[in-house]
Amino acid sequence: MSEMVDAVVVGGGHNGLVAANVLADAGWDVVVLEAQPVAGGAVRSAEVTAPGFTTDMFSSFYPLTAASPVIKSLALEDHGLRWRHAPEVLAHPTRDGRAAVLSRDVDVTAASLDAYAPGDGDVWRQMVDEWQQIRESFLTALFTPIPPVKGGLGLLRTLGPAELLRFARFAVTPVRTYAAERFDGEGAALLLAGNALHSDLFPEGPGSALFGWLLVMLGQDVGFPVPEGGSGRLVDALVDRLESRGGSVRVSSPVEKVTVSGGRATGVVLRDGTTVRARRAVLADVTAPVLYDRLVGRELLPPRMQLDLERFEWDSATIKVNWALSGKVPWTAEQCHGAGTVHVGVDMDDLTDYAADLSTGRIPRRPFLLFGQTTTADPTRSPAGTESAWAYTHLSRRGPLDDATLDAHVERMEEVLEEYAPGFRDLVVARHVQKPRDLQDADASLDDGAINGGTSQLHQLLVFRPTPSLGRPETPVEGLYLASASAHPGGGVHGAPGWNAARAALSRETLTGRVTGRAVLAATRYLARG
Repeated sequence: MSEMVDAVVVGGGHNGLVAANVLADAGWDVVVLEAQPVAGGAVRSAEVTAPGFTTDMFSSFYPLTAASPVIKSLALEDHGLRWRHAPEVLAHPTRDGRAAVLSRDVDVTAASLDAYAPGDGDVWRQMVDEWQQIRESFLTALFTPIPPVKGGLGLLRTLGPAELLRFARFAVTPVRTYAAERFDGEGAALLLAGNALHSDLFPEGPGSALFGWLLVMLGQDVGFPVPEGGSGRLVDALVDRLESRGGSVRVSSPVEKVTVSGGRATGVVLRDGTTVRARRAVLADVTAPVLYDRLVGRELLPPRMQLDLERFEWDSATIKVNWALSGKVPWTAEQCHGAGTVHVGVDMDDLTDYAADLSTGRIPRRPFLLFGQTTTADPTRSPAGTESAWAYTHLSRRGPLDDATLDAHVERMEEVLEEYAPGFRDLVVARHVQKPRDLQDADASLDDGAINGGTSQLHQLLVFRPTPSLGRPETPVEGLYLASASAHPGGGVHGAPGWNAARAALSRETLTGRVTGRAVLAATRYLARG
């Protein structure tokens, strides 16, 4: 069986759905092909612990989504999306019973930091003012393809050459260094470093200050909201919007191969033998290794790019535990009770030890837990007085990931929670564990639980993502675009890889775009050949 459409989108994660919406807005006939029984990729929710408890199965709190100009442009609120916020954004408890708190109220954040070191609150207010000055230009630069001309010029106009140079220095500074340069107390350092570790950027790693700063500034600005009713409601809105514009999503439709003729992508073949031909483009919301190794085949790639793919580096493995709790978490630090997200288990030096364990293949002795209190953020997630909670932590891909090791690590995670919330285990009604292989089985892009489509370290960002090239969605195969987190700007639920891929495909419809597109394709092929 065969059919023809304007564009095929391989993968129904949020990036693929964003790309399909952009193409449908332009009048293209577009179909999204998703291997799993439901769309969403790593943006899904379900009842897996106990009846009446909704669990976000993968991603959960969404500061990048709330700030993304891409997502805002889609007006998903018109398709049923509603955002909910916890009373406070985030807390990081310390062993002395206190906690650093990130709040959308800058005075609350500042007071929390002053409790650790008087004067740090004023420094924080200054940092927030600096963020507000460059916010729009920075986000524009972050979410657009390289070179980010509009955003870069905006930063230059706002900062001037001298301060832009200093901002560039900050952008490659380790978060431990940056925190020591600006703050005296542990509270601010933990907020910055803990948020940097939402990726695989470690306290001494280049670029970790920028990522930690970005997340805390977004938390201060737009919070860490959740979709009312579960993360799957975000996907429901994307699908509803797409279908209202004539696009379609087909689940349980795994793609086996991208067809290529004369150096151009011409469509796809599904596992059941169905062929879907593409008049204009194929966009792939899958990881770079899946696209090039399995769907295209390395034999169709230039030799130098084949070598580059051998050097592609994944981010760390992940294990996630979901709980149905009969009551609210009994935190020792009072400030944690109203926070949607809690960073649990480590101080600044522990974060460095944790990073070293991941780098050397050891099982972390003190795991750093990202703990989500989703009922605190959205009361619809579980019955009144209860909590739908989850926690995830990272493991080294170089270390053991067998069931016995992972079961022991789940025990270690709960021991950490007992330390900061005595009586936690007494509240557990049900527990559901997602091991690295479980995460991958549910979404092939989560290779052993890698949540960012490849490492976020500096050597695989910008023009090095996913391999050294132009940092754009175009591939060496004409008409084939990488639309996943493996492409610039990387992981997070912000839709930019899908948006950029769709805009690149649409640009080929104009004369100027065709000329530019040929030049980009030629440069991409040249850089892939070496």
